[in-house]
Amino acid sequence: MSLEPPEKLRSLQGKLYDKAKAEPDYRFYLLYDKLYRADILAHAYALARHNDGAPGVDGQTFDRIEAAGVADWLAGVAEALRTKRYRAEPVRRVMIPKPGGGERPLGIPTIRDRVVQTAAKLVLEPIFEADLEPTAYGYRPDRSANDAVAAVHKRLLEGYTAVVDADLSKYFDSIPHAALMKSVARRISDRDVLHLIKMWLTVPVEESDAGGGKRLTGGKSNRMGTPQGGVISPLLANLYFNRVLKHWRISGCGEAFRAHIVNYADDFVILSRGKAVEALAWTRQTMSRIGLTLNEAKTTLKDARSERFDFLGYSFGPHLHRLSARGYLGASPSAKSLARIKSKVSAVLARGNKAPWPTVTEQLNRLLRGWQGYFRYGSCALAYRAVNRHVVDRTRAFLVDRHRLNSHGTRPYRFETVFGELGIHALRTQPAATPGDLS
Repeated sequence: MSLEPPEKLRSLQGKLYDKAKAEPDYRFYLLYDKLYRADILAHAYALARHNDGAPGVDGQTFDRIEAAGVADWLAGVAEALRTKRYRAEPVRRVMIPKPGGGERPLGIPTIRDRVVQTAAKLVLEPIFEADLEPTAYGYRPDRSANDAVAAVHKRLLEGYTAVVDADLSKYFDSIPHAALMKSVARRISDRDVLHLIKMWLTVPVEESDAGGGKRLTGGKSNRMGTPQGGVISPLLANLYFNRVLKHWRISGCGEAFRAHIVNYADDFVILSRGKAVEALAWTRQTMSRIGLTLNEAKTTLKDARSERFDFLGYSFGPHLHRLSARGYLGASPSAKSLARIKSKVSAVLARGNKAPWPTVTEQLNRLLRGWQGYFRYGSCALAYRAVNRHVVDRTRAFLVDRHRLNSHGTRPYRFETVFGELGIHALRTQPAATPGDLS
């Protein structure tokens, strides 16, 4: 099942983007019929299948759909859309742990709703993409968190070291529907598409109560928030936050505050040359105007030449070169990111894991390669070394316990053995970005 969009879809997306880019005031009015085109729905299903995920409130799984026949299932979805009988089902809410403690809600739509939302995203994204500011990096084609990390580091090296380390309070839950729909309608006039989006924003949420029963909350009475877990939510969240970025550009904030803003989804930092206080005041005022709130407890001002700040899992600010002891402005995996990967390694190598060693190795390597794939920018040597040490320590303890050895396993499970004969992936140092000398 290919994840490459079919040629007709690529052509449509290109035309939509070109039209939107060429005519900033144009409103698209014939889009709904594209959502149930066979090639678009088939590709939407392929993407949803690749992302997998738990079933929604109906209990439907991909395996069951494929056992009965994907073609017939997609034909039924297309018919429901064509005849406008499609209705979004409630979203199943689960609570997942937050890295810093506590939990956050995640909404799980049914597979059918995921596929239809994906189809809508395939059609709408090129239109909205033409309007998004270049300082936004989250959930966009050909952009990544690493690009945002590199952009922040670049500005620091250019001397923009007075930092507004901002934190929005429950951004996805706070977006006002009325204002969001105005942002959508500025480009989309197709009433059926607007109806779909409004339906997804106000779909009821199924929650488990204390007694193990189910109850529905939200629904049409809900006036704010985009359901986290919905395929369409990141696109809508980007569209709404673009109001902030566009206002920043049009009102000349970059020049007034001698600053640059870098945004990834609901995370953003402002990097200034001595005007961070003024930039923060502007941010408070702007967020209040569009119905959002800064988390004052977590929003701080930092001088990046003397103190660090965290953004997208990286720690930015003063670093010390290991060999020369020379100070430089660097970027490296944050302490929280390091603690998180160590915790995940420990979970794989927990005593209760009875899987065969090849399976354990596969789990561990998938985890380590994924972490290294993200944390590959900047100064990673010390973090890599710390993770490797932790992997060796936990592997020794795991195998000594599994094989009931009398010693601590130091000799049979040396560093070279763990990352050699045992087949565990070792994190290798990547070339560091050019440091900004602090001398």
